[in-house]
Amino acid sequence: MLETNQGSVLSVENPGVGAPADAGPLIVGIGGTVRSGSSTERAVRAVLAASASAGARTLLLGADALQLPLYAPGESLRTPAARRLVEAVALADGLVIGTPAYHGGVSGLVKNALDYLEDLREDARPYLHGRAVGCVVTARGAQAASTLAGLRSVVHALRGWPTPLGVAINTESVTLASDDSAGDSTGDPHLTAQLATVGRQVVEFARMRTPVG
Repeated sequence: MLETNQGSVLSVENPGVGAPADAGPLIVGIGGTVRSGSSTERAVRAVLAASASAGARTLLLGADALQLPLYAPGESLRTPAARRLVEAVALADGLVIGTPAYHGGVSGLVKNALDYLEDLREDARPYLHGRAVGCVVTARGAQAASTLAGLRSVVHALRGWPTPLGVAINTESVTLASDDSAGDSTGDPHLTAQLATVGRQVVEFARMRTPVG
């Protein structure tokens, strides 16, 4: 069972159970570092806050949720945390993925979590098929931009649709607040607006692809 920010409990066996008929789309955030409350996790929270303000249910899988065993192809045993990650993505109408840039690329922690989506290869919606994905990267310096391009390529490989806007954050220039309020959480109005736009875009595209009635 998965609990969202609005208190709705979703049944893994049946996505319709526990969610009211008029419930908003479910947007799942994946990202952070091994340290809870990292800049990356805070950026994902800011995007999810904007998604929630746009009427979505949101679920964050941050530091603790992403500390998974190294993905091993062919290994069928899964920890509870790994099952929760895969189940959440299977239910998601849209996603937000955030990563720090390590040595010019996506962090091993986030990449390992995304590797577990191979478990969805036989799903009705394999991998990230048909879902909008907001991409956010943090880094000390200019490498955030090149890593953002790499993250968008990973989303494409997983059959997802990166939102038109992705955000690369130079943490040498801005500091993200520790809360996930929809206000100016970065001290930089332009960056705050960018994160909010990504959150709204994920919801807009999710609503476009959700069947009505």
